[in-house]
Amino acid sequence: MLTQNMLNQERKKKLRWFVAMSTMPLLGVLTAFGLVPSSSLGINSGNITIEQLSLPSAAPVETAAATFWHTERVQPGDTVAELMLRLNIKDSAASNYLRNSQDAQAFRKLPVGREVQAETDANGSLLSLSYLDKQGDQIVVRKQGDAFATKTTAPQLEKRLFVRTGEIKSSLYAATDAAGLPEAAANQLTEIFEGDIDFHHDLRRGDRFTVVYETTYSNGALVKIGQIQAAEFINRGKSFRAVRFQTDATHSDYYTPEGKSLRKAFLRSPIPFSRISSGFTTARFHPILNKWRAHKGVDFAAPMGTPAKATADGQVAFKGVQSGYGNVVILQHQGNLSTVYGHLSRFAKGLHKGERIRQGDVIGYVGMTGLATGPHLHYEFRVNGQQHDPMSVALPNARPISSANRTAFNALANKFIASLNQLRNTNLAKLD
Repeated sequence: MLTQNMLNQERKKKLRWFVAMSTMPLLGVLTAFGLVPSSSLGINSGNITIEQLSLPSAAPVETAAATFWHTERVQPGDTVAELMLRLNIKDSAASNYLRNSQDAQAFRKLPVGREVQAETDANGSLLSLSYLDKQGDQIVVRKQGDAFATKTTAPQLEKRLFVRTGEIKSSLYAATDAAGLPEAAANQLTEIFEGDIDFHHDLRRGDRFTVVYETTYSNGALVKIGQIQAAEFINRGKSFRAVRFQTDATHSDYYTPEGKSLRKAFLRSPIPFSRISSGFTTARFHPILNKWRAHKGVDFAAPMGTPAKATADGQVAFKGVQSGYGNVVILQHQGNLSTVYGHLSRFAKGLHKGERIRQGDVIGYVGMTGLATGPHLHYEFRVNGQQHDPMSVALPNARPISSANRTAFNALANKFIASLNQLRNTNLAKLD
C-alpha cells in the first residue's frame, strides 16, 4: 500500500512537472529541457558535438570630454565674481583674465540685461565665453593652451518687424506695457501723433493702437529697437494713421496714407508722457509770490533731470538765467515765433547762443531753479513776443510728400495700410 502510494505520488510529481513546463514561455521550455539528461530524451549522445565559442574582445570606446553651456544675463550690481559664479565658472586663471586683461575690458562694462554664454568642462574650467558689446560686435573669449585670448567679429545684423496692438484701459503707460511694446517704440508713438492727439487730455478708455516697428538683432540677440514703420491710433473713435518714408539717405518722416506730413512744425509738448501741473491762464494764485497773476505758459511736472526737447527747428536766442525763470533757454523759430524753456536744472552739453537746433534735440533738463516749488518745466509759445496757449494754438504743418517720391510712397503706404487693416480687424474681433 505504501509502495503503491509512493508510485502514485511519483506520478503526480511528474505530472505537475510536465504541466509546469508546458505553461512556461518558449525560452523557459528550452532551458528546462537542457537540464534533462540526453538519455531520457532518446537522443544518441554520440551524435552531439559541443563547441566552445570565444566572443571577440570589445574595442575601447573613445568618449569626448563632456562640456557644459550656461547662459546668464547681467543683473544690477553684478560683479565679475558673481556673474562667473552663476555661469558655473570655477577657474582662477579665467577669473584673473576677465578681471584684469585689457582685452576683457568690455566684459567688465556690460550693461544690465546683456546676455553672456559660457562653455565649461565638468570641473568648471572655462573653455569659451561670448557676448555682444555695445556696438553689437560678437566678443569671444577662448582658452588657448594655458592662456586666454579675445576675438572680436563684426555683428551679423538681421532686421525684423514686430507688431503690437493694445487698448487703453487706465493709462497709455499701462497699455503699452500690457501690449509688450518697448519703451523706445512707445515714445515714438506719442511723438508721431502728438500733433493730432493731446496725450495729456484726449485719451479715453477704449482707445486702441496698432504699431509695426523694426528691431535689429545681432547673432540672434536683440541690440536695438528701431523706428516705427507704420502705426494707427484710434482716439475717441477717430482713426489716425502714419507711414514712415525715407525721403533721402539721411532723412525720414511720417505721413498720412494720403501723403500729408504728420510732423508739425511744432510739437505740443517738450516732454513726452508728462503731466500738466499748471495750465495757461490769465489769473493764477502764485504759490511763492502769494498773489494772483497771469500764468502765460504751461508747466509740465516731471522728475528732476528729465530731458527737455526743442519743439521745433530753430536757433538759440538766449541761454542763461532770467529772474523767475531760473535757468532758461529761448529758441527763435521761423518768422515771428519763439519758445521758452524755464526752471532748468542744467543745460545740454555744448549748447550756446546762435546754435542751430533741430526739432527733438535735447536743450536742457528739468529742474526747479528760479521761482519754483518743485521740479517742472515752464514752457511758453510766443508770437511776436506775446505768449499764446501752446496746447490750443494752431500749429503749422510740415511739407507733404514730394511729387518725385509719390509713386514709391504710394507703393509702401498701400502695403502697410493693408497690414494695418488686417491687424485692426483681427484685434477688433478679439475685443468683441
